[in-house]
Amino acid sequence: MRMQDNSAARDDRPLYGPMSKLRVHSISMSLDGYSAGPNQSLDNPLGVGGQALFEWFFATRYWNEMHGKSGGGTGGETGIDHDYAVKGFENIGAWILGRNMFGPVRGRWPDDSWKGWWGKSPPYHVPVFVLTHHERAPLVMDGGTTFYFITDGIEDALRRARDAAQGKDVRVGGGASTIRQYLRAGLIDQMHVACAPVLLGSGEPLLSGIDLPALGYRVQSHVASSRATHVTIVRG
Repeated sequence: MRMQDNSAARDDRPLYGPMSKLRVHSISMSLDGYSAGPNQSLDNPLGVGGQALFEWFFATRYWNEMHGKSGGGTGGETGIDHDYAVKGFENIGAWILGRNMFGPVRGRWPDDSWKGWWGKSPPYHVPVFVLTHHERAPLVMDGGTTFYFITDGIEDALRRARDAAQGKDVRVGGGASTIRQYLRAGLIDQMHVACAPVLLGSGEPLLSGIDLPALGYRVQSHVASSRATHVTIVRG
């Protein structure tokens, strides 16, 4: 998919209104408020102890199917966790990621060798817009995923993602800093948080310093499984 530079026209388009929704799904949070552990690195992409936050997701049939481990359709669990995992990919036409979600490289891109955590065929299969301070050419991957690197901030990324989504919803995949930026701007329409029964002590806080009720957010529903409590938060 070719993205043309039409920023002047794009800047006049509204960020609010009856258009595609901006959604967050399957963002896990510990009981003490962290969505990743400390010391994130190439060897520890979720930070030290962070993998425990996503045990609910790793146990699902959907996760197994994504990684070719379904065992003829019998691998992994169905039920509440599986259903929430599936919902997160329904009607998604584009994604937005923070730079840290794309990879551990910091500062200017030294070259184009880093192509993400996911191998040749990432699980997105739609355009993905990566927030960064440093320019980089679009990266075309197998399976329909193209990464576009956006240097003009969260609103420009959202306009471009909505253009690419063609009426479908846009999903913010994280990390926590990116989600906080969109929340503070009141741009997220719906957010699914999986509260895991885990204490990390330190790491990347998800909602620190954000007054959700003052921004117009409320809890729409909460459902518990044996591994997590799934909370849906909506605006309005």
